[in-house]
Amino acid sequence: MLIYINNLLNYFDYTLLIVASGAAFLGTVSGALGTYAVLRRQSLMGDAISHAALPGIAIAFLLTGTKIHLLLILGAAIAGWVGTVIIMAIVRLTRIKYDSALALILSTFFGFGLVLHTLIQRTGNANQAGLDTFLFGQAATILKWDVITIGILGGIVLIIMLIFWKELKLLIFDEGFAASIGLPIRTLDVLLTSLLVIAIVIGLQAVGAVLMSAMIVAPAVAARQWTDRFSLMVILAAIFGALSGVIGTIISSTAAHIPTGPTIILCATLFVIISITLAPNRGLVWNSSRHRRNRRNIGMGSNQLFEQHQQKSD
Repeated sequence: MLIYINNLLNYFDYTLLIVASGAAFLGTVSGALGTYAVLRRQSLMGDAISHAALPGIAIAFLLTGTKIHLLLILGAAIAGWVGTVIIMAIVRLTRIKYDSALALILSTFFGFGLVLHTLIQRTGNANQAGLDTFLFGQAATILKWDVITIGILGGIVLIIMLIFWKELKLLIFDEGFAASIGLPIRTLDVLLTSLLVIAIVIGLQAVGAVLMSAMIVAPAVAARQWTDRFSLMVILAAIFGALSGVIGTIISSTAAHIPTGPTIILCATLFVIISITLAPNRGLVWNSSRHRRNRRNIGMGSNQLFEQHQQKSD
C-alpha cells in the first residue's frame, strides 16, 4: 500500500505538474481555435502555419543569439502569419487553388527553415542546442516560464475569440450575409488567422512543427461528432484538447523513453476514434443500430401491407 501511494505521489511531482499544465493550456487553446479551422474546411492551414513558423524561429535566433522562449515564439508567429497571408493572396489574386497554394508555401517555408537550422548548426554557437525541439517537440523541456507564456498568450487568444464571437461565427457559417451587413470580411479573416497562428506557435516546443496540426484538428473533429451546436462544439474541443494533453503527459511519464508530444497526439487521436465510433447520431455504432432498426421497420411494414393485400384478395 505504501509503495502504491509513493508511486502515485511520484506521478504528480513538480516537473510533471509543469508539463501537464502546459499541455492542458495548449490543448484548450488548440481545441477551441481548431473548431474554426475544421468548420471552415481549412484543417490543413494548421499544418502550413506550423511548418512556416520554422524559419521564423531560426531567424529570431540568428538575430538575437539567444533561446528566449518569447522571442522565438514571436519569430515563429511572424513567419507563420506571413505564410498564411501569402497563401490567401495567392488564392485571391491568381488561379491557383487553395490546396496547391497551401502545399507550395508549406514546403517552401519548411525547406527554408531546415536550411537555416543547418546553417545555425555549422556556426558552432553553443546556444543552438535545443532548437531542434521546435521541429519534433519535446514537452519534457517545458519550464515554469514557458507555461506562463503559454497561459498568457493562450488566454489572450481565447478572450479575443469571445469578444468577436458573433462576427467570427458569421464568418464561418454565412460569409455572404456577414459581408451584406457591413462586416469587414478580410479583417475578420486576418484576425482569425492571426489567432490560429498564435495557438499553433505556442505549442511548437511541446508538440513540434510536424505534429502540431493534429493538435489543432483532432479535438475539433472529435467534438464535431457529439453535437451540432457551435458553442458546445468549441467547449468540447477545448475539453478534449486539455484531456489529451494531461493524459498524454501522465502516460509518457510512467515509462522511460516515451516522447510526450507524440503521446499527446495519440491520445487526441484516440478521442477521435471513440467519438467516431460511439457518438450519438453520428457514431458508427449509432448509425449501424439505426440502419438495422430501419430495415426491421421496413420489413415489418412490408409484411403488414402483404397481409392486408391478402385479406383484401380473400
